[in-house]
Amino acid sequence: MRVFFFHSVLCFVLVTILFRMEAPPLPYNALTTSLCFVCLFTGCWLSSWFYRRSYFRKLPKAVGLLIFFLKELLMANLKIAFDIVTPRYYMKPTVIALPLQVRTDLEITLLACIISLTPGTLSIDVSRDRRILYVHALYVKHNDLEKLKYHIKHGFERRLLALTS
Repeated sequence: MRVFFFHSVLCFVLVTILFRMEAPPLPYNALTTSLCFVCLFTGCWLSSWFYRRSYFRKLPKAVGLLIFFLKELLMANLKIAFDIVTPRYYMKPTVIALPLQVRTDLEITLLACIISLTPGTLSIDVSRDRRILYVHALYVKHNDLEKLKYHIKHGFERRLLALTS
């Protein structure tokens, strides 16, 4: 995880330096900036073969977590937008106690942030023994708390554990 973060920061700094030159070699827009970042990151990723072999297994998992998060973000935004536009009130808010498999502070923080970034859910608190995360959810159909817990545990938490372990 540290190598991934280091490579991300390194590529960001290099792209920033590249486009802050007096006469940048490429036009400065979102497409060329993104392509430069991806090319530099790919170079760092391929060079990591010499010093960190587990990095090749973790990068696809990080991309998978990002894609899953973006899909959930889109679906939650559409659900909330539909609820706002329609005259009927679809929200059934509740607070659930989610038992955690993640143990480290980083894993708990990342999971809580991912849950809070998704519209319709909010991480409230973590128990003192760090085994339960309290989550406020706006949409719980038919008081089916187990389905919501399953969705969070086998969606976000499973992918996060695969990335950090």
